Amino acid sequence: MVLISAARDYVGRMLQDISGMKVLILDNQTVSIVSVVYSQSELLQKEVFLVELVDSMPKESMAHLKAVYFLRPTLENIKHLRSQLARPRFGEYHLFFSNIVYHPQLQILADSDEQEVVQQVQEFYLDFVAIDPYHFTLNSHLNHMYMLPAVVDPPSSQTFCERAVDGISAVFLALKRRPVIRYQRTSDIAKTIAQEAARVMYEKEPGLFDFRRTEFSPLLLIIDRRDDPVTPLLNQWTYQAMVHELIGIQDNKVDLRNTGKVQKDQQEVVLSSEQDAFFKANMYENFGDLGMNIKRMVDEFQQLAKSNQNIQTVEDMAKFVDNYPEYRKMHGNVSKHVTMVTEMSRIVDERKLMLVSQTEQELACNGGQVAAFEVVQFLLKQAGVDKRTGDLYGNRNFLNIARNMARGLKGVENVYTQHQPLLFQTMESITKWRLKDVDYPFVGNHFQQGRPQEVVIFIVGGTTYEEARSVALQNATNSGTRFILGGSVVLNSKRFLRDLEEAQRISRSSSTV
Repeated sequence: MVLISAARDYVGRMLQDISGMKVLILDNQTVSIVSVVYSQSELLQKEVFLVELVDSMPKESMAHLKAVYFLRPTLENIKHLRSQLARPRFGEYHLFFSNIVYHPQLQILADSDEQEVVQQVQEFYLDFVAIDPYHFTLNSHLNHMYMLPAVVDPPSSQTFCERAVDGISAVFLALKRRPVIRYQRTSDIAKTIAQEAARVMYEKEPGLFDFRRTEFSPLLLIIDRRDDPVTPLLNQWTYQAMVHELIGIQDNKVDLRNTGKVQKDQQEVVLSSEQDAFFKANMYENFGDLGMNIKRMVDEFQQLAKSNQNIQTVEDMAKFVDNYPEYRKMHGNVSKHVTMVTEMSRIVDERKLMLVSQTEQELACNGGQVAAFEVVQFLLKQAGVDKRTGDLYGNRNFLNIARNMARGLKGVENVYTQHQPLLFQTMESITKWRLKDVDYPFVGNHFQQGRPQEVVIFIVGGTTYEEARSVALQNATNSGTRFILGGSVVLNSKRFLRDLEEAQRISRSSSTV
């Protein structure tokens, strides 16, 4: 609940003290940040009758509405605000920023507010997308930057790193913690982000991060996706990860418009562990168990529908009307999950994914990677052994995988879920106080005095839902250490390969200049 609770609290505080009809004005990133934690109906309950994007505002005057802006404090957004405050269209302006606003930006806003319509300016540190209680993303549109060779350093790589630092800083401000920081030694970009995050937290804004000390400082560990390029490429067989791999999830929404005959109200559905009890209970279940659980849910609904058909008295009718919203909700939920699983079953059959996946798992867990990776030379070059810190394959030897991963395969349901991401081993090393300083150096002179109780692991280049599942399962063991996972994007194989192709294209064009 930790990230979603913090995010909902910020949004609630923005809206609750401003009475009357409101318009909520967002940018192309804060719209994702808000949408994953607040539904449209919940916004309506807060008297938000209109949601607009700051870069596409209608021109007509709406003086009867109070404008609530929630924006990232970027140069572009400050420019939009400057022009909109110069010609105000709303009765009041309440400005909230998702991160630290610096004095020159505040001065620009003050100079622009000639008609004194701005009622308040506040920083609410919600600069990340809280897709699950212990999983956040930044939805970076420059995600391929982390794969570029060190000799290729376009200006966009600085923008990518700055966005990562902003998101990480906001997470710790929301959690009210200041961490010690470690990074993957073999990754230049992880080191850059770690050093800049430390500069913000310990030098640039030390007062903001001066929270009550805990017995053991939290840990921020920044690692590189290239340390484990295998996990994003595998077919998935647990519900949430499988939906993302086969259909796609964006900000907890699934677009089903291109999946055949789907009812109009099911063309875009929400998969949120906070809003959907069935999904919360089954998001980490394997496909076989999921099918049985959906059948059980359908049977329960049919029983409920059958009982509602037996309305014979006024009392029966009154009881049905009282239960109707819950009945409608259950009907929608059953329809949503049946549609999703039906579509995934079709794709599995069409692409012969059970056979493909069995081969993948054998490659990932039982040897044969060399031959498989020969066709992706750029991936090897950018995520080869010299770029990795973790022991991805076991003793740096492809042939020893089966032996060395055997202890990590306890409780494996079937051959399709043998693989465990490298992150599993990393978390195990942290909980057992075995993370080597030489592989994961500390930034500055801030060192860990004991096993951390809170750990944020940020993966430069993106997380996967398989890794998020590993984090959730690890947290459920009550080891005494709580993990939060974050990354620049949430990957599936399509996105990972697209980033790889874009990095390869830029690398080639740079080499020909």
